[in-house]
Amino acid sequence: MRTFNELKKNIKKDHTNFKKTRIAILADSASQLLSTAIKGYGYESQIDYEIYEADYNQISLQIYDQRSELYDFNPEYVFINCSTEKLLKDFYSKDKTGQIHFATYVCDKFRSYYEALTSRLRCTVIINTFPEINDRVFGNYGAKTNASFIYQLRKTNVLLMELSQEHKGLFICDIAALQSEIGYHNVFDPKMYVNADMVYSIDILPYIARHITDIILSISGSFKKCLILDLDNTTWGGIIGDDGMEGIQLGYFGQGKIYTELQLWAKQLKNRGIILAVCSKNTDEIAKEPFLSHPDMVLRLEDIAVFVANWETKVSNIRYIQTVLNIGFDSMVFLDDNPFEREIVKAGIPDITVPDLPEDPAEYMIYLRQQNLFETASYTQEDEQRTSLYREEAQRTILQQSFENEADFLESLNMCSEVKAFDTFTIPRVAQLTQRSNQFNLRTVRYTDDDIKRISADPDYYTLSLTLEDKFGDHGLIAVIILRKENEKTLFIDTWIMSCRVLKRGMENFTLNAIVELAVFHNFEEVAGEYIETKKNGIVKDHYQSLGFVADGNRWQLDVAKHKKNYSFITKK
Repeated sequence: MRTFNELKKNIKKDHTNFKKTRIAILADSASQLLSTAIKGYGYESQIDYEIYEADYNQISLQIYDQRSELYDFNPEYVFINCSTEKLLKDFYSKDKTGQIHFATYVCDKFRSYYEALTSRLRCTVIINTFPEINDRVFGNYGAKTNASFIYQLRKTNVLLMELSQEHKGLFICDIAALQSEIGYHNVFDPKMYVNADMVYSIDILPYIARHITDIILSISGSFKKCLILDLDNTTWGGIIGDDGMEGIQLGYFGQGKIYTELQLWAKQLKNRGIILAVCSKNTDEIAKEPFLSHPDMVLRLEDIAVFVANWETKVSNIRYIQTVLNIGFDSMVFLDDNPFEREIVKAGIPDITVPDLPEDPAEYMIYLRQQNLFETASYTQEDEQRTSLYREEAQRTILQQSFENEADFLESLNMCSEVKAFDTFTIPRVAQLTQRSNQFNLRTVRYTDDDIKRISADPDYYTLSLTLEDKFGDHGLIAVIILRKENEKTLFIDTWIMSCRVLKRGMENFTLNAIVELAVFHNFEEVAGEYIETKKNGIVKDHYQSLGFVADGNRWQLDVAKHKKNYSFITKK
Protein backbone atom coordinates (compact mmCIF):
# COMPACT_ATOMS: atom_id res chain seq x y z
CA MET A 1 0.00 0.00 0.00
CA ARG A 2 1.32 3.45 -0.92
CA THR A 3 1.81 5.99 1.86
CA PHE A 4 -0.03 9.29 1.86
CA ASN A 5 3.18 11.16 1.02
CA GLU A 6 3.76 8.87 -1.98
CA LEU A 7 0.23 9.55 -3.21
CA LYS A 8 0.76 13.26 -2.72
CA LYS A 9 3.84 13.11 -4.98
CA ASN A 10 1.80 11.27 -7.63
CA ILE A 11 -0.35 14.35 -8.17
CA LYS A 12 2.60 16.15 -9.78
CA LYS A 13 3.26 13.32 -12.23
CA ASP A 14 2.01 13.28 -15.81
CA HIS A 15 -1.65 12.19 -16.11
CA THR A 16 -1.98 13.24 -19.76
CA ASN A 17 -2.97 9.88 -21.28
CA PHE A 18 -5.10 8.71 -18.36
CA LYS A 19 -8.85 8.40 -18.41
CA LYS A 20 -10.51 11.54 -17.04
CA THR A 21 -13.06 10.87 -14.31
CA ARG A 22 -15.15 13.46 -12.47
CA ILE A 23 -15.88 12.74 -8.81
CA ALA A 24 -17.55 14.97 -6.22
CA ILE A 25 -16.76 14.57 -2.53
CA LEU A 26 -19.43 15.65 -0.07
CA ALA A 27 -18.28 15.18 3.52
CA ASP A 28 -19.43 16.12 7.01
CA SER A 29 -15.82 16.72 8.10
CA ALA A 30 -12.66 18.16 6.54
CA SER A 31 -11.85 16.23 3.36
CA GLN A 32 -8.92 18.06 1.76
CA LEU A 33 -6.41 15.30 2.54
CA LEU A 34 -8.85 12.60 1.45
CA SER A 35 -9.24 14.43 -1.86
CA THR A 36 -5.44 14.51 -2.21
CA ALA A 37 -5.20 10.78 -1.53
CA ILE A 38 -7.88 9.91 -4.10
CA LYS A 39 -6.26 12.14 -6.73
CA GLY A 40 -2.86 10.56 -6.01
CA TYR A 41 -4.19 7.02 -6.09
CA GLY A 42 -5.72 7.74 -9.47
CA TYR A 43 -2.19 7.83 -10.87
CA GLU A 44 -1.63 4.27 -9.62
CA SER A 45 -4.65 3.12 -11.67
CA GLN A 46 -4.17 5.42 -14.67
CA ILE A 47 -7.14 7.63 -13.79
CA ASP A 48 -6.97 11.41 -14.05
CA TYR A 49 -9.42 12.44 -11.33
CA GLU A 50 -11.11 15.79 -11.63
CA ILE A 51 -12.45 16.39 -8.12
CA TYR A 52 -15.07 18.77 -6.83
CA GLU A 53 -14.74 19.05 -3.07
CA ALA A 54 -17.61 20.81 -1.36
CA ASP A 55 -17.10 22.75 1.85
CA TYR A 56 -17.50 20.29 4.66
CA ASN A 57 -20.78 19.76 6.44
CA GLN A 58 -22.76 21.04 3.43
CA ILE A 59 -24.02 17.70 2.17
CA SER A 60 -27.72 18.52 2.32
CA LEU A 61 -27.23 22.02 0.95
CA GLN A 62 -25.24 20.76 -2.06
CA ILE A 63 -27.66 17.94 -2.86
CA TYR A 64 -30.99 19.71 -2.42
CA ASP A 65 -30.06 23.06 -3.99
CA GLN A 66 -30.28 22.58 -7.75
CA ARG A 67 -28.21 25.75 -8.23
CA SER A 68 -25.29 24.43 -6.18
CA GLU A 69 -21.80 24.02 -7.61
CA LEU A 70 -22.27 20.25 -7.40
CA TYR A 71 -24.72 20.26 -10.30
CA ASP A 72 -22.59 22.69 -12.33
CA PHE A 73 -19.71 20.23 -11.94
CA ASN A 74 -21.89 17.37 -13.25
CA PRO A 75 -19.92 14.51 -11.66
CA GLU A 76 -19.87 10.92 -12.86
CA TYR A 77 -19.46 9.77 -9.24
CA VAL A 78 -20.55 11.31 -5.95
CA PHE A 79 -18.88 10.13 -2.74
CA ILE A 80 -20.97 11.01 0.32
CA ASN A 81 -18.55 10.62 3.21
CA CYS A 82 -20.14 10.68 6.66
CA SER A 83 -18.31 10.05 9.93
CA THR A 84 -19.23 8.08 13.02
CA GLU A 85 -18.17 11.00 15.21
CA LYS A 86 -20.83 13.26 13.68
CA LEU A 87 -23.31 10.39 13.77
CA LEU A 88 -22.74 10.00 17.51
CA LYS A 89 -23.45 13.69 18.11
CA ASP A 90 -26.65 13.39 16.08
CA PHE A 91 -27.69 10.35 18.12
CA TYR A 92 -27.16 12.20 21.42
CA SER A 93 -29.29 15.09 20.18
CA LYS A 94 -32.34 12.83 19.81
CA ASP A 95 -34.89 12.03 22.51
CA LYS A 96 -35.37 8.39 23.57
CA THR A 97 -37.89 7.68 20.83
CA GLY A 98 -35.60 9.18 18.21
CA GLN A 99 -32.68 7.13 19.48
CA ILE A 100 -34.61 3.86 19.24
CA HIS A 101 -35.47 4.63 15.60
CA PHE A 102 -32.14 6.28 14.82
CA ALA A 103 -30.88 3.72 12.25
CA THR A 104 -34.05 4.06 10.19
CA TYR A 105 -33.77 7.85 10.33
CA VAL A 106 -30.17 7.72 9.03
CA CYS A 107 -31.03 5.27 6.26
CA ASP A 108 -34.01 7.39 5.14
CA LYS A 109 -31.69 10.39 4.89
CA PHE A 110 -29.29 8.50 2.61
CA ARG A 111 -32.20 7.24 0.51
CA SER A 112 -33.33 10.83 0.07
CA TYR A 113 -29.79 11.90 -0.90
CA TYR A 114 -29.58 9.15 -3.51
CA GLU A 115 -32.98 9.86 -5.03
CA ALA A 116 -32.31 13.61 -5.22
CA LEU A 117 -28.91 13.12 -6.87
CA THR A 118 -30.00 10.54 -9.42
CA SER A 119 -33.10 12.50 -10.37
CA ARG A 120 -30.87 15.40 -11.45
CA LEU A 121 -27.61 13.74 -12.45
CA ARG A 122 -26.61 10.66 -14.40
CA CYS A 123 -24.17 9.56 -11.75
CA THR A 124 -23.15 6.70 -9.48
CA VAL A 125 -23.37 7.37 -5.75
CA ILE A 126 -20.87 5.92 -3.26
CA ILE A 127 -21.48 6.01 0.48
CA ASN A 128 -19.49 4.54 3.35
CA THR A 129 -20.25 2.24 6.22
CA PHE A 130 -19.53 3.71 9.64
CA PRO A 131 -16.52 2.55 11.67
CA GLU A 132 -17.59 1.41 15.11
CA ILE A 133 -17.44 3.61 18.20
CA ASN A 134 -18.79 2.05 21.36
CA ASP A 135 -19.61 4.87 23.76
CA ARG A 136 -19.94 2.26 26.56
CA VAL A 137 -22.98 4.01 28.00
CA PHE A 138 -24.52 0.55 28.37
CA GLY A 139 -21.28 -1.44 28.56
CA ASN A 140 -21.59 -4.89 26.99
CA TYR A 141 -25.34 -4.63 27.44
CA GLY A 142 -25.26 -2.18 24.54
CA ALA A 143 -25.32 -5.15 22.14
CA LYS A 144 -28.58 -6.27 23.75
CA THR A 145 -30.65 -3.08 23.72
CA ASN A 146 -31.86 -0.97 20.82
CA ALA A 147 -31.53 2.11 23.06
CA SER A 148 -27.72 2.03 22.76
CA PHE A 149 -25.62 3.82 20.17
CA ILE A 150 -23.60 0.71 19.26
CA TYR A 151 -26.83 -1.19 18.51
CA GLN A 152 -28.14 1.61 16.29
CA LEU A 153 -24.74 2.04 14.61
CA ARG A 154 -24.54 -1.61 13.63
CA LYS A 155 -28.15 -1.58 12.48
CA THR A 156 -27.41 1.53 10.41
CA ASN A 157 -24.63 -0.27 8.56
CA VAL A 158 -26.91 -3.22 7.82
CA LEU A 159 -29.71 -0.93 6.59
CA LEU A 160 -27.28 0.94 4.33
CA MET A 161 -26.14 -2.34 2.82
CA GLU A 162 -29.77 -3.27 2.21
CA LEU A 163 -30.39 0.15 0.68
CA SER A 164 -27.55 -0.44 -1.78
CA GLN A 165 -29.24 -3.69 -2.81
CA GLU A 166 -32.41 -1.78 -3.63
CA HIS A 167 -30.56 0.70 -5.87
CA LYS A 168 -28.09 -0.65 -8.43
CA GLY A 169 -26.48 2.76 -8.80
CA LEU A 170 -25.59 2.95 -5.10
CA PHE A 171 -22.28 1.48 -3.94
CA ILE A 172 -20.61 1.14 -0.55
CA CYS A 173 -17.05 1.88 0.47
CA ASP A 174 -16.79 -0.43 3.47
CA ILE A 175 -14.74 1.62 5.94
CA ALA A 176 -16.14 -0.45 8.81
CA ALA A 177 -14.46 -3.51 7.28
CA LEU A 178 -11.22 -1.54 6.93
CA GLN A 179 -11.39 -0.73 10.62
CA SER A 180 -11.71 -4.43 11.44
CA GLU A 181 -8.47 -5.06 9.52
CA ILE A 182 -6.28 -2.23 10.77
CA GLY A 183 -7.88 -1.14 14.05
CA TYR A 184 -9.73 1.98 15.15
CA HIS A 185 -6.52 3.63 16.37
CA ASN A 186 -5.32 3.59 12.74
CA VAL A 187 -8.61 5.00 11.45
CA PHE A 188 -9.23 7.90 13.80
CA ASP A 189 -6.69 10.56 14.77
CA PRO A 190 -7.94 12.52 17.83
CA LYS A 191 -5.44 15.34 17.32
CA MET A 192 -6.46 15.84 13.69
CA TYR A 193 -10.09 15.77 14.78
CA VAL A 194 -9.60 18.43 17.44
CA ASN A 195 -7.34 20.73 15.42
CA ALA A 196 -8.74 20.34 11.88
CA ASP A 197 -12.12 18.63 12.26
CA MET A 198 -10.72 15.76 10.21
CA VAL A 199 -11.89 12.35 11.39
CA TYR A 200 -9.49 10.11 9.48
CA SER A 201 -5.86 9.52 10.28
CA ILE A 202 -3.28 10.05 7.55
CA ASP A 203 -2.54 6.32 7.55
CA ILE A 204 -6.01 5.20 6.46
CA LEU A 205 -6.44 7.71 3.63
CA PRO A 206 -4.56 5.57 1.05
CA TYR A 207 -6.80 2.62 1.95
CA ILE A 208 -9.97 4.63 1.44
CA ALA A 209 -8.60 6.09 -1.80
CA ARG A 210 -7.79 2.60 -3.07
CA HIS A 211 -11.25 1.27 -2.23
CA ILE A 212 -12.98 4.21 -3.92
CA THR A 213 -10.80 3.64 -6.99
CA ASP A 214 -11.47 -0.12 -6.93
CA ILE A 215 -15.21 0.56 -6.96
CA ILE A 216 -14.90 3.04 -9.84
CA LEU A 217 -12.69 0.67 -11.85
CA SER A 218 -15.11 -2.22 -11.40
CA ILE A 219 -18.07 -0.07 -12.45
CA SER A 220 -16.17 1.04 -15.55
CA GLY A 221 -15.40 -2.57 -16.49
CA SER A 222 -11.84 -2.97 -15.20
CA PHE A 223 -11.65 -5.84 -12.73
CA LYS A 224 -10.11 -9.28 -12.18
CA LYS A 225 -11.85 -12.27 -13.73
CA CYS A 226 -9.43 -15.16 -13.25
CA LEU A 227 -7.32 -16.66 -10.46
CA ILE A 228 -4.44 -18.88 -11.63
CA LEU A 229 -3.03 -21.18 -8.97
CA ASP A 230 0.38 -22.75 -8.65
CA LEU A 231 0.12 -26.10 -6.84
CA ASP A 232 3.14 -27.15 -4.75
CA ASN A 233 3.39 -25.09 -1.55
CA THR A 234 0.60 -22.82 -2.78
CA THR A 235 -2.56 -24.90 -3.20
CA TRP A 236 -1.21 -27.57 -0.86
CA GLY A 237 1.81 -27.89 1.40
CA GLY A 238 4.73 -29.91 0.06
CA ILE A 239 5.70 -31.17 -3.38
CA ILE A 240 3.35 -33.74 -4.87
CA GLY A 241 6.04 -35.27 -7.10
CA ASP A 242 8.38 -35.88 -4.15
CA ASP A 243 6.08 -36.32 -1.17
CA GLY A 244 3.31 -38.27 -2.88
CA MET A 245 -0.38 -37.68 -2.34
CA GLU A 246 -0.25 -38.99 1.23
CA GLY A 247 2.62 -36.64 2.10
CA ILE A 248 1.18 -33.27 1.06
CA GLN A 249 -0.26 -31.00 3.76
CA LEU A 250 -4.03 -30.49 3.74
CA GLY A 251 -6.89 -30.67 6.22
CA TYR A 252 -7.89 -28.82 9.36
CA PHE A 253 -4.88 -29.58 11.56
CA GLY A 254 -1.41 -28.02 11.69
CA GLN A 255 0.04 -26.60 8.47
CA GLY A 256 -2.72 -28.24 6.45
CA LYS A 257 -5.16 -25.56 7.65
CA ILE A 258 -3.26 -22.91 5.70
CA TYR A 259 -3.86 -24.55 2.34
CA THR A 260 -7.36 -25.78 3.07
CA GLU A 261 -8.40 -22.21 3.94
CA LEU A 262 -6.81 -20.89 0.76
CA GLN A 263 -8.74 -23.50 -1.24
CA LEU A 264 -11.97 -22.55 0.55
CA TRP A 265 -11.35 -18.92 -0.42
CA ALA A 266 -10.68 -19.91 -4.05
CA LYS A 267 -13.81 -22.07 -4.08
CA GLN A 268 -15.93 -19.14 -2.88
CA LEU A 269 -14.42 -16.93 -5.58
CA LYS A 270 -15.30 -19.60 -8.15
CA ASN A 271 -18.86 -19.73 -6.83
CA ARG A 272 -19.02 -15.95 -7.18
CA GLY A 273 -17.95 -16.11 -10.81
CA ILE A 274 -14.16 -15.88 -10.78
CA ILE A 275 -12.55 -18.31 -13.22
CA LEU A 276 -10.06 -20.73 -11.63
CA ALA A 277 -7.09 -22.09 -13.57
CA VAL A 278 -4.01 -24.13 -12.64
CA CYS A 279 -0.48 -23.47 -13.86
CA SER A 280 2.09 -25.83 -12.39
CA LYS A 281 5.49 -27.28 -13.24
CA ASN A 282 4.48 -30.89 -12.76
CA THR A 283 3.56 -34.07 -14.52
CA ASP A 284 -0.08 -33.70 -15.53
CA GLU A 285 -1.28 -37.05 -14.16
CA ILE A 286 0.50 -36.59 -10.82
CA ALA A 287 -0.73 -32.99 -10.44
CA LYS A 288 -4.35 -33.99 -10.98
CA GLU A 289 -4.28 -36.90 -8.51
CA PRO A 290 -5.12 -34.84 -5.36
CA PHE A 291 -8.02 -33.15 -7.20
CA LEU A 292 -9.40 -36.59 -7.98
CA SER A 293 -8.65 -38.62 -4.86
CA HIS A 294 -7.39 -36.67 -1.83
CA PRO A 295 -10.11 -36.65 0.85
CA ASP A 296 -9.13 -33.22 2.19
CA MET A 297 -9.06 -31.37 -1.14
CA VAL A 298 -11.69 -28.61 -1.29
CA LEU A 299 -11.06 -27.89 -4.96
CA ARG A 300 -11.90 -30.58 -7.50
CA LEU A 301 -11.16 -30.83 -11.20
CA GLU A 302 -14.64 -29.58 -12.08
CA ASP A 303 -13.79 -26.31 -10.29
CA ILE A 304 -10.85 -25.65 -12.64
CA ALA A 305 -11.64 -24.13 -16.02
CA VAL A 306 -8.16 -24.70 -17.52
CA PHE A 307 -5.66 -27.12 -15.98
CA VAL A 308 -2.06 -26.86 -17.23
CA ALA A 309 0.64 -28.99 -15.62
CA ASN A 310 3.82 -29.64 -17.59
CA TRP A 311 7.50 -28.67 -17.62
CA GLU A 312 7.19 -25.63 -19.88
CA THR A 313 7.77 -22.13 -18.50
CA LYS A 314 4.94 -20.61 -16.47
CA VAL A 315 4.95 -17.60 -18.76
CA SER A 316 4.20 -19.74 -21.82
CA ASN A 317 1.58 -21.75 -19.92
CA ILE A 318 -0.18 -18.61 -18.67
CA ARG A 319 -0.19 -17.33 -22.24
CA TYR A 320 -1.86 -20.57 -23.29
CA ILE A 321 -4.47 -20.17 -20.52
CA GLN A 322 -5.14 -16.66 -21.79
CA THR A 323 -5.76 -17.88 -25.34
CA VAL A 324 -8.30 -20.45 -24.09
CA LEU A 325 -10.12 -18.00 -21.83
CA ASN A 326 -9.80 -15.09 -24.27
CA ILE A 327 -9.58 -12.45 -21.54
CA GLY A 328 -6.96 -9.77 -20.99
CA PHE A 329 -3.86 -10.44 -18.91
CA ASP A 330 -4.86 -7.46 -16.78
CA SER A 331 -7.92 -9.50 -15.75
CA MET A 332 -5.77 -12.28 -14.31
CA VAL A 333 -4.18 -12.91 -10.90
CA PHE A 334 -1.40 -15.49 -10.48
CA LEU A 335 -0.56 -17.00 -7.08
CA ASP A 336 2.81 -18.68 -6.60
CA ASP A 337 4.84 -19.19 -3.43
CA ASN A 338 8.16 -19.01 -5.30
CA PRO A 339 9.58 -15.44 -5.52
CA PHE A 340 11.78 -16.44 -8.48
CA GLU A 341 8.81 -17.72 -10.51
CA ARG A 342 6.79 -14.65 -9.58
CA GLU A 343 9.46 -12.30 -10.91
CA ILE A 344 9.75 -14.23 -14.18
CA VAL A 345 5.99 -14.01 -14.72
CA LYS A 346 5.94 -10.30 -13.85
CA ALA A 347 8.73 -9.63 -16.35
CA GLY A 348 7.23 -11.84 -19.06
CA ILE A 349 3.61 -10.67 -18.68
CA PRO A 350 3.67 -7.11 -17.24
CA ASP A 351 -0.13 -6.70 -17.21
CA ILE A 352 -0.87 -9.69 -14.98
CA THR A 353 -1.26 -9.19 -11.21
CA VAL A 354 1.19 -11.30 -9.19
CA PRO A 355 0.83 -10.73 -5.42
CA ASP A 356 4.01 -11.07 -3.37
CA LEU A 357 2.87 -13.75 -0.98
CA PRO A 358 4.41 -13.58 2.52
CA GLU A 359 7.31 -15.92 3.30
CA ASP A 360 5.28 -17.53 6.07
CA PRO A 361 2.33 -19.45 4.55
CA ALA A 362 0.38 -18.88 7.78
CA GLU A 363 0.02 -15.24 6.65
CA TYR A 364 -1.29 -16.03 3.14
CA MET A 365 -4.98 -15.49 3.82
CA ILE A 366 -4.55 -12.34 5.95
CA TYR A 367 -2.48 -10.86 3.13
CA LEU A 368 -4.81 -11.94 0.30
CA ARG A 369 -7.95 -10.66 2.02
CA GLN A 370 -6.34 -7.25 2.53
CA GLN A 371 -5.39 -7.00 -1.16
CA ASN A 372 -9.05 -6.81 -2.30
CA LEU A 373 -8.05 -8.40 -5.60
CA PHE A 374 -11.52 -9.23 -6.87
CA GLU A 375 -13.69 -6.13 -6.55
CA THR A 376 -16.95 -6.34 -8.47
CA ALA A 377 -19.79 -4.00 -9.38
CA SER A 378 -22.43 -6.65 -9.98
CA TYR A 379 -23.39 -10.25 -9.33
CA THR A 380 -25.93 -12.45 -11.11
CA GLN A 381 -26.83 -16.13 -10.98
CA GLU A 382 -25.10 -16.63 -14.31
CA ASP A 383 -21.79 -15.73 -12.66
CA GLU A 384 -22.00 -18.99 -10.72
CA GLN A 385 -21.84 -20.93 -13.99
CA ARG A 386 -18.77 -19.16 -15.36
CA THR A 387 -16.28 -21.97 -14.66
CA SER A 388 -18.40 -24.57 -16.45
CA LEU A 389 -18.74 -22.18 -19.41
CA TYR A 390 -14.98 -21.83 -19.70
CA ARG A 391 -14.42 -25.58 -19.20
CA GLU A 392 -16.73 -26.12 -22.15
CA GLU A 393 -14.76 -23.53 -24.11
CA ALA A 394 -11.56 -25.45 -23.42
CA GLN A 395 -13.25 -28.54 -24.91
CA ARG A 396 -14.19 -26.53 -28.02
CA THR A 397 -10.59 -25.36 -28.37
CA ILE A 398 -9.33 -28.94 -28.24
CA LEU A 399 -11.96 -30.06 -30.76
CA GLN A 400 -11.10 -27.21 -33.13
CA GLN A 401 -7.51 -28.44 -33.37
CA SER A 402 -8.79 -31.70 -34.89
CA PHE A 403 -10.40 -29.93 -37.88
CA GLU A 404 -8.48 -28.84 -40.97
CA ASN A 405 -10.73 -25.86 -41.69
CA GLU A 406 -12.83 -23.52 -39.57
CA ALA A 407 -16.07 -23.99 -41.51
CA ASP A 408 -16.20 -27.72 -40.75
CA PHE A 409 -15.51 -27.02 -37.09
CA LEU A 410 -18.27 -24.41 -36.81
CA GLU A 411 -20.78 -26.65 -38.58
CA SER A 412 -19.97 -29.49 -36.17
CA LEU A 413 -20.94 -27.37 -33.16
CA ASN A 414 -24.67 -27.37 -34.03
CA MET A 415 -25.12 -23.79 -32.80
CA CYS A 416 -28.45 -22.09 -32.17
CA SER A 417 -29.48 -18.73 -30.68
CA GLU A 418 -32.57 -17.22 -29.09
CA VAL A 419 -33.17 -13.60 -30.14
CA LYS A 420 -35.57 -11.43 -28.16
CA ALA A 421 -36.06 -7.98 -26.64
CA PHE A 422 -34.82 -7.28 -23.12
CA ASP A 423 -37.16 -8.47 -20.37
CA THR A 424 -37.21 -8.48 -16.57
CA PHE A 425 -35.13 -11.66 -16.51
CA THR A 426 -32.38 -10.45 -18.84
CA ILE A 427 -32.07 -6.81 -17.67
CA PRO A 428 -29.55 -7.55 -14.84
CA ARG A 429 -27.31 -9.54 -17.20
CA VAL A 430 -27.63 -6.90 -19.94
CA ALA A 431 -26.59 -4.14 -17.51
CA GLN A 432 -23.71 -6.30 -16.30
CA LEU A 433 -22.45 -6.81 -19.85
CA THR A 434 -22.49 -3.06 -20.52
CA GLN A 435 -20.48 -2.51 -17.33
CA ARG A 436 -18.01 -5.35 -17.78
CA SER A 437 -17.39 -5.68 -21.51
CA ASN A 438 -14.32 -3.89 -22.79
CA GLN A 439 -13.05 -5.71 -25.87
CA PHE A 440 -16.05 -6.39 -28.10
CA ASN A 441 -17.74 -3.11 -27.25
CA LEU A 442 -18.15 -0.63 -30.10
CA ARG A 443 -18.90 2.50 -28.04
CA THR A 444 -18.22 1.42 -24.42
CA VAL A 445 -21.26 3.14 -22.93
CA ARG A 446 -22.01 1.87 -19.41
CA TYR A 447 -25.59 1.39 -18.25
CA THR A 448 -27.11 0.55 -14.87
CA ASP A 449 -30.15 -1.68 -14.34
CA ASP A 450 -32.29 1.46 -14.03
CA ASP A 451 -30.89 2.79 -17.32
CA ILE A 452 -31.73 -0.47 -19.11
CA LYS A 453 -35.25 -0.45 -17.65
CA ARG A 454 -35.72 3.12 -18.91
CA ILE A 455 -34.40 2.24 -22.38
CA SER A 456 -36.62 -0.85 -22.58
CA ALA A 457 -39.71 1.28 -21.91
CA ASP A 458 -38.75 4.08 -24.34
CA PRO A 459 -40.57 3.79 -27.72
CA ASP A 460 -37.58 5.38 -29.48
CA TYR A 461 -35.37 2.44 -28.55
CA TYR A 462 -35.30 -1.17 -29.75
CA THR A 463 -33.40 -3.89 -27.92
CA LEU A 464 -32.08 -7.35 -28.72
CA SER A 465 -30.55 -9.95 -26.44
CA LEU A 466 -28.98 -13.01 -28.03
CA THR A 467 -27.99 -16.34 -26.49
CA LEU A 468 -25.78 -19.07 -27.94
CA GLU A 469 -25.97 -22.80 -27.40
CA ASP A 470 -24.03 -25.67 -28.98
CA LYS A 471 -23.44 -29.37 -28.44
CA PHE A 472 -21.05 -28.70 -25.55
CA GLY A 473 -23.42 -26.50 -23.55
CA ASP A 474 -25.21 -23.18 -23.22
CA HIS A 475 -23.17 -19.94 -23.30
CA GLY A 476 -26.17 -18.05 -21.96
CA LEU A 477 -26.79 -14.42 -22.94
CA ILE A 478 -23.74 -13.39 -24.95
CA ALA A 479 -24.75 -10.40 -27.09
CA VAL A 480 -26.55 -7.13 -26.38
CA ILE A 481 -27.87 -4.69 -28.96
CA ILE A 482 -29.44 -1.31 -28.17
CA LEU A 483 -30.85 0.54 -31.19
CA ARG A 484 -32.07 4.14 -31.13
CA LYS A 485 -34.46 5.74 -33.58
CA GLU A 486 -32.46 8.67 -34.95
CA ASN A 487 -35.12 9.80 -37.41
CA GLU A 488 -37.78 8.19 -39.60
CA LYS A 489 -35.10 6.88 -41.90
CA THR A 490 -32.18 5.88 -39.66
CA LEU A 491 -31.73 3.37 -36.87
CA PHE A 492 -28.58 4.04 -34.82
CA ILE A 493 -26.63 1.27 -33.04
CA ASP A 494 -26.20 2.78 -29.60
CA THR A 495 -24.65 -0.38 -28.14
CA TRP A 496 -23.25 -3.54 -29.68
CA ILE A 497 -21.59 -5.83 -27.14
CA MET A 498 -20.58 -9.46 -27.42
CA SER A 499 -18.87 -11.83 -25.02
CA CYS A 500 -15.35 -12.66 -26.17
CA ARG A 501 -16.12 -16.32 -25.46
CA VAL A 502 -18.01 -16.49 -28.76
CA LEU A 503 -15.62 -14.69 -31.08
CA LYS A 504 -14.99 -16.43 -34.41
CA ARG A 505 -18.22 -18.38 -34.16
CA GLY A 506 -20.05 -16.31 -36.80
CA MET A 507 -22.10 -14.50 -34.15
CA GLU A 508 -21.28 -11.12 -35.69
CA ASN A 509 -23.01 -12.06 -38.97
CA PHE A 510 -25.96 -13.65 -37.18
CA THR A 511 -26.40 -10.55 -35.02
CA LEU A 512 -26.29 -8.17 -37.98
CA ASN A 513 -28.94 -10.25 -39.71
CA ALA A 514 -31.15 -9.84 -36.63
CA ILE A 515 -30.57 -6.07 -36.61
CA VAL A 516 -31.46 -5.74 -40.29
CA GLU A 517 -34.60 -7.87 -39.82
CA LEU A 518 -35.73 -5.51 -37.05
CA ALA A 519 -34.93 -2.45 -39.20
CA VAL A 520 -36.95 -3.83 -42.12
CA PHE A 521 -39.89 -4.69 -39.85
CA HIS A 522 -40.01 -1.10 -38.56
CA ASN A 523 -39.50 0.46 -42.02
CA PHE A 524 -36.04 1.97 -41.48
CA GLU A 525 -33.97 2.51 -44.60
CA GLU A 526 -30.51 2.50 -43.07
CA VAL A 527 -28.63 1.32 -40.01
CA ALA A 528 -25.86 3.57 -38.65
CA GLY A 529 -23.02 2.62 -36.35
CA GLU A 530 -20.10 4.25 -34.59
CA TYR A 531 -16.77 3.01 -33.26
CA ILE A 532 -15.31 4.90 -30.31
CA GLU A 533 -11.76 3.74 -29.70
CA THR A 534 -10.54 2.78 -26.21
CA LYS A 535 -7.38 1.07 -25.01
CA LYS A 536 -9.11 -2.31 -24.99
CA ASN A 537 -11.56 -2.45 -27.91
CA GLY A 538 -9.09 -2.50 -30.80
CA ILE A 539 -10.36 -5.93 -31.89
CA VAL A 540 -13.55 -4.27 -33.23
CA LYS A 541 -11.85 -1.36 -34.98
CA ASP A 542 -12.71 -2.80 -38.41
CA HIS A 543 -15.97 -4.41 -37.31
CA TYR A 544 -18.40 -2.31 -39.37
CA GLN A 545 -16.21 -2.33 -42.46
CA SER A 546 -15.93 -6.13 -42.38
CA LEU A 547 -19.74 -6.40 -42.22
CA GLY A 548 -20.29 -4.22 -45.28
CA PHE A 549 -20.96 -0.82 -43.71
CA VAL A 550 -19.74 2.25 -45.62
CA ALA A 551 -17.75 4.99 -43.88
CA ASP A 552 -19.54 8.35 -43.50
CA GLY A 553 -17.25 10.68 -41.57
CA ASN A 554 -16.90 9.26 -38.07
CA ARG A 555 -19.85 6.92 -38.61
CA TRP A 556 -20.69 3.84 -40.61
CA GLN A 557 -23.83 3.40 -42.74
CA LEU A 558 -25.58 0.29 -44.03
CA ASP A 559 -28.27 0.52 -46.73
CA VAL A 560 -30.90 -1.94 -45.54
CA ALA A 561 -32.31 -2.55 -49.05
CA LYS A 562 -28.89 -3.49 -50.43
CA HIS A 563 -27.90 -5.73 -47.53
CA LYS A 564 -27.61 -9.39 -48.39
CA LYS A 565 -28.16 -11.76 -45.49
CA ASN A 566 -24.79 -12.90 -44.16
CA TYR A 567 -24.25 -16.64 -43.99
CA SER A 568 -23.91 -18.09 -40.50
CA PHE A 569 -23.69 -21.58 -39.02
CA ILE A 570 -26.03 -20.40 -36.26
CA THR A 571 -29.76 -21.09 -36.47
CA LYS A 572 -32.61 -19.36 -34.64
CA LYS A 573 -33.96 -21.19 -31.65
